[in-house]
Amino acid sequence: MADKYDVIVIGAGPGGMTAALYASRANLKVAMLDRGVYGGQMNNTAEVENYTGFKSILGPDLAEEMYQSSIQFGADFVYGSVQKMTVDQDNIKHVITDSGELEAPAVVIATGSQYRKLQIPGEEEYSGKGVSYCAVCDGAFYRNKKVTVVGGGDSAVEESAYLAKLVDHVNVVHRRDQLRAQKILQDRAFANDKIGFTWNTVVTEIVGDGQKVTGVMTHNKDTGKDTLVETDGIFIYIGNVPMTEPFKDLGITNEQGWIITDDQMKTSIPGVFAVGDVRDKKLRQITTAVGDGGIAGQGTFDYLESLKN
Repeated sequence: MADKYDVIVIGAGPGGMTAALYASRANLKVAMLDRGVYGGQMNNTAEVENYTGFKSILGPDLAEEMYQSSIQFGADFVYGSVQKMTVDQDNIKHVITDSGELEAPAVVIATGSQYRKLQIPGEEEYSGKGVSYCAVCDGAFYRNKKVTVVGGGDSAVEESAYLAKLVDHVNVVHRRDQLRAQKILQDRAFANDKIGFTWNTVVTEIVGDGQKVTGVMTHNKDTGKDTLVETDGIFIYIGNVPMTEPFKDLGITNEQGWIITDDQMKTSIPGVFAVGDVRDKKLRQITTAVGDGGIAGQGTFDYLESLKN
């Protein structure tokens, strides 16, 4: 027997929590479903400096503040990993999880994205043994050591600055000759004497002694030279891929797997909305996810009201 709600919010990151807040404040029965700790990638972020209202706040602290807001009007937080979502002939949405089934006429998909992997030898073998995708989670293990960061965007540069507070040296390896990060982040990184840069270079292999990472093999795209660089750990920040596998049969994603919506967060299925990093959009930030969530949360109320007419 499925648990019935007015709205199911799948994902408890900033977008999902805001959608749950708006929907439950409209007196709807809301389930906010997540397979892990609420907060999403905010839990892996050291300092947030670009969220209005806070000059600086730790990611996990902001997640806690948002969560308390999201449940204040009665939204239920439900643990579960979504296996599949279907839509029946009455346009009721069925969300099948590893622990049961939920159903509702309206759903907000806020599953976010996950870290893209290099897909090179040694990456899987040494995952958790020197290969990391989260400086906040694992940085403390590398105090007074040397680490490598792969990437050139905001995340790579921000996390390099965080690591520099802990480690002896950070070597940023980037496949281009300039960073893609915001200029203020670049300026800070270039001014930090504990951060160095290796340009026009890719990491082709992660090597170790069977127990832990000891180095990375790099390839310079200009010279063609391959070099073994000693390092105690490698942090990978080369982008994200959408977490949309449970929804692939619904016809709401593009070729890359991102969910397509209009400016009201509506997908092509009536009553199904998508918010935050899972959407096909340009800027993926906490602020934009929150904005998406507010629109979708109100949208679920409007959609359910339209069913009464």
